[in-house]
Amino acid sequence: MGRIFNINGACQPTKHYMVDLELRLKTIKLMIDAGEYFTINRTRQYGKTTILRALAKFLKNDYEVVSLDFQRISSLSFESEQVFVAAFSEELLSGVKNFPDKIKEKLTSFVERRARINSLQALFKVLNLWCEKSEKPIVFMIDEVDTATNNQIFLDFLAQLQAGYLDRDETSVFQSVILAGVYDIRNIRKKIRQDKEHRQNSPWNIAADFDVDMSFSAEDISGMLSQYEEDYHTGMNIEKISELIYEYTSGYSFLVSRLCKSMDEKLAGTGSFKKNTVWTRAGVLEAVKRLLYERNSNWG
Repeated sequence: MGRIFNINGACQPTKHYMVDLELRLKTIKLMIDAGEYFTINRTRQYGKTTILRALAKFLKNDYEVVSLDFQRISSLSFESEQVFVAAFSEELLSGVKNFPDKIKEKLTSFVERRARINSLQALFKVLNLWCEKSEKPIVFMIDEVDTATNNQIFLDFLAQLQAGYLDRDETSVFQSVILAGVYDIRNIRKKIRQDKEHRQNSPWNIAADFDVDMSFSAEDISGMLSQYEEDYHTGMNIEKISELIYEYTSGYSFLVSRLCKSMDEKLAGTGSFKKNTVWTRAGVLEAVKRLLYERNSNWG
């Protein structure tokens, strides 16, 4: 089966038509090289997971990259510090295959509740030791992080990360921490406590600004359509169609892919549209019209 336009979940180069992410990845790597801790917060279907997975591959020669998804940790795991430490350790053991034996044993003791103390403090002592023993600096990425923001355990977890960042001249810590989600977690104190002091004292106020543009430019769209054209030779005017799609979507990645998918899979072969004639102004306008009448969870 050939590649398709993807609107569900992360994109994979071998399966989906994609924009070229290299410039974005190089820009993010500069932040990581500088030791920045930061948050990628964008609305749903904006390519956060795709960029994180591509980044993990992009960094693998220079860094030990650890990727977790907080959707895999149930809400019950945030009921107490001990339960969270066990669940978090279990996810680490599942996602990382080359732990030093001592670190692996410590994390296993948290999972099996054999540790003398299952606390965040004890967990971070083990993580710091891991950073010290690792052959490469460790980049730590957590996707869907805001699924956990409505509880104190998560605030305490962020506070431990922040404390390590502030003591990094004296303690071995993660080279970079990247937290991805829909909301800016620098403001999550507002969701839990309403007093003025806590609104001004976020546990993640060390985060650097993330200014990388995640939207698609007309040039990005052109690159994606060029891949499609190599497969199907429709004769489309790639530059004009790309500019038209950008005009109607402002580069929101979901909308770009949704329009392209509609033209390729729904419009081609119906009415007056064939595989080669759908990639025209008339085809784009018909896809936009259909999209406006479509019920979709991304805009209600």
